[in-house]
Amino acid sequence: MPAHPDLPAFLHGLPAREGPRPRTGPAIPHQQLSQIAPIELQEELWRRMTTLDDVVTGPSGISFPDTRALHLRPTPTTLTPERFLIGTEFAHLHGPTDGSLHLTLPYDVVAEVVRQGWGELHPIARAGQRPATLLMLFGPRNNDELEILWPLVQQSHTFARSSRMG
Repeated sequence: MPAHPDLPAFLHGLPAREGPRPRTGPAIPHQQLSQIAPIELQEELWRRMTTLDDVVTGPSGISFPDTRALHLRPTPTTLTPERFLIGTEFAHLHGPTDGSLHLTLPYDVVAEVVRQGWGELHPIARAGQRPATLLMLFGPRNNDELEILWPLVQQSHTFARSSRMG
């Protein structure tokens, strides 16, 4: 079935993730337990994340101490749970023994990402305690996967910044 025509252009060609799904923790803390991204790919992804406009890097407000987070600045007037993990934090990259990311994305993007096997809803979103915009992206196993995940991180950034518009 083709992607919905209203999806961002990069999703129209989103391929299915190859191979089996990684093992993940079924509850909080929500972690990727297998197929861990190589450190060099984690570092390259983080380097790119730090180049996004209007972000401040720092610790996560809801994850392990080795998790690095992106916080939107200046603070939007409305911090909706659809667009943020907590406070102004819209995405974070888990530490080196995990390599996955939590972030928020628009509902239609989340549906396509999950359908193609690149991520899964966060357990609290599955339980209906948070909007179904909160998900885990599996860490990149190779450079090709990094190039697929990077536009999704950029889309999360755009989604968070759109909170300033209403």
